[in-house]
Amino acid sequence: MLITNNIRHAKFIRRPNRFQGYVELDGEELMVHVPNTGRNREILVPGYTVVLREENNPNRKTKYDLIAGYKGERLINIDSQIPNKVVDEALKLGNINKLKQYTNIKREKTFGNSRFDFKLEDENGKEYYLEVKGVTYEDRGKTAFPDAPTERGRKHLLELVEVLESGRGAGVLFLIQMDTVDYFTPHDEMDKLFGEALRYAYHSGVDIFAYDCKLSDNFITLNKPVEVRL
Repeated sequence: MLITNNIRHAKFIRRPNRFQGYVELDGEELMVHVPNTGRNREILVPGYTVVLREENNPNRKTKYDLIAGYKGERLINIDSQIPNKVVDEALKLGNINKLKQYTNIKREKTFGNSRFDFKLEDENGKEYYLEVKGVTYEDRGKTAFPDAPTERGRKHLLELVEVLESGRGAGVLFLIQMDTVDYFTPHDEMDKLFGEALRYAYHSGVDIFAYDCKLSDNFITLNKPVEVRL
């Protein structure tokens, strides 16, 4: 998918809270919106180059969203709205092999008391619920989720097991918002309970997918499967 908004490069200064950051753009210090609640400590480092997307909304407090950062030569997208859009595009193009049979694609659908990112149906009406998680943490080729403790993420995994037990299909897809990585694993040091829930879901039969992305400052799309190590 193309990012059609105006894109700018800036120098990161600081992040006083989850949703606000300060950057240097054209020699001026500017407050920007950070569309990611994760910590991103290895990306949002003072002096590092970050990517801004201009948002021309007169009702906003900030003119730009901080959507990506350069960790050395590696570009990492951190926009939490991107993963569902990328996966939606990939599903419609049939680029996720195990899910190609599901041609009826619906966003943000509920099962019981749970809301999942996607509800998929094949031509025979068979249902499959898919949850998507964006991955921004990387260390020497290893990628991991979550970047911050997430009770909500653990709850989603347990709810996917309930979907599976109802006779429907269920899966979680970890979209790694960068390219050229070695493998994906749960970030047990950050959230041990999430890792335990992911392994429980896997052993219960929930599909675990991990894909990296092809990306640039103004482009991102699903690329290829990445090894999952549980």
